[in-house]
Amino acid sequence: MSQEKEVSIEKKDAVFVATEAEGYVADLDYTEEEERLVRRIIDLRLMPWILFSTFILNICRTNISNAVSAGLPKSLGFANDVVNNAGSIYSVVFSIFAFSGSILGKRFGPHRFIPFLVLAWGIVTLSHAFIQDAAQYYLVRILIAIAQGGVIPATLVYLGSFYKKNELATRLAWFWGVQSIASAVSGLMASGLLQLDGQLGLKGWRWLFITEGSLTILSSAMTVKFQIAVTRVIRDDLLKLKYETRVTVSDVIETLKDYKVWGHLVMTSVGLSPGPPFKVYLPSIINSFGFDVYISNALTAPGYLLGFITMTLWSWNSDRVGERGFHGVASFVWHGIGFILLNWLPDNSSRGVLFFATLVISAAPSVHPLNIAWMTENTAPLGKRTVASGLIIGFANIYGVWANQIYQPWDAPKYHVGNYIILGFIGTTILLWLNQKFLYVRLNKQRAAIWNAKSQDEKDEYNATTTQKGNNRLDFVFKH
Repeated sequence: MSQEKEVSIEKKDAVFVATEAEGYVADLDYTEEEERLVRRIIDLRLMPWILFSTFILNICRTNISNAVSAGLPKSLGFANDVVNNAGSIYSVVFSIFAFSGSILGKRFGPHRFIPFLVLAWGIVTLSHAFIQDAAQYYLVRILIAIAQGGVIPATLVYLGSFYKKNELATRLAWFWGVQSIASAVSGLMASGLLQLDGQLGLKGWRWLFITEGSLTILSSAMTVKFQIAVTRVIRDDLLKLKYETRVTVSDVIETLKDYKVWGHLVMTSVGLSPGPPFKVYLPSIINSFGFDVYISNALTAPGYLLGFITMTLWSWNSDRVGERGFHGVASFVWHGIGFILLNWLPDNSSRGVLFFATLVISAAPSVHPLNIAWMTENTAPLGKRTVASGLIIGFANIYGVWANQIYQPWDAPKYHVGNYIILGFIGTTILLWLNQKFLYVRLNKQRAAIWNAKSQDEKDEYNATTTQKGNNRLDFVFKH
């Protein structure tokens, strides 16, 4: 007869009050098998709705590249520099509202806040189908940035209430991986919808926005909570007893003063910079190889699907072995190889070979979810972690200000100069990931030396009198 291990917790810290987290039962006993069952229920009942909302989000974020390849700028009487400038403005607005998203999600509840935003950006996506000039194009891009900005940080706060630290990177990989699938589906949908060009007197790109905007409006979200689900997460991280506590001005100040958080923010903006130019113009780049516009949009799908697989496996392995830094470095080396191929292959190479170079880039694992999980597990207390979550999503979009200017019309269609710039960003990012990893290694060694030199009485006195909190405490151990 198999024996099941009982999971229990020893209550050590009197500053945590059990009633501060709905569903938490301090003395609740449950087996590992029961915990696995609860995790499976959350994965099967909660995550699909979370993934569906981000799936819809990314379809609405990537459809602009499909519309551009189908001639949206020409139809509205402007050049691609308007697309680039609108992308930069979108990034600024998105970042501002991303910062507030995690705080507002806490204030009103993610289960209420997220569906409201989904409805809002669905209406704005639909309105793209009716714009007539550059001014209206700028307007709808600003409005959709406002609507979409708060979704991801609010979702991160929500997921943090259901998953333990060694489970989060994998689920975040699902979250961003589904965005890759959405990009693939968006390309396939576009290859069909764009062929409606002329139906009812509408351009194909207008049909694209009508269809995807209507789909978004119909989407919704559901949530669920269980006692074991809450208790197991709090036992993994006692800070989550304070989960319902609202963010204070002090939390914001402490987050902005933490140079370790800034390391992750800079890694985010620099590391994600190659994405916007490549993704926005990918259908156009493939088209320049000799494929027609419909096939070019469809050919974006394989790379995004491969990217989903590699990102999920990369993050899962990072969770499995408990290592973050070198996983990030390896990912950017992969990206670098892809851009080297794209930039140095002769322009007269066969279109299959050139397409393969784009496939290498698209299939490279994104480590953005891994970076977020890494920052989250190394940031405390909870209010500080909430602010950091909003900041990192803001920084995961503000880079669009400069990134959307990397590919310029005079550099089309191969964008050789732009790719040199992208390779510079990739090299810098590799150094940043190495620096962050060895920073945490050094801090752990320094703090361990101080802590281990203390007697038990000195440790007790420190715990009783210290004003240091969260990751500033001597006994906080950073994951690297």
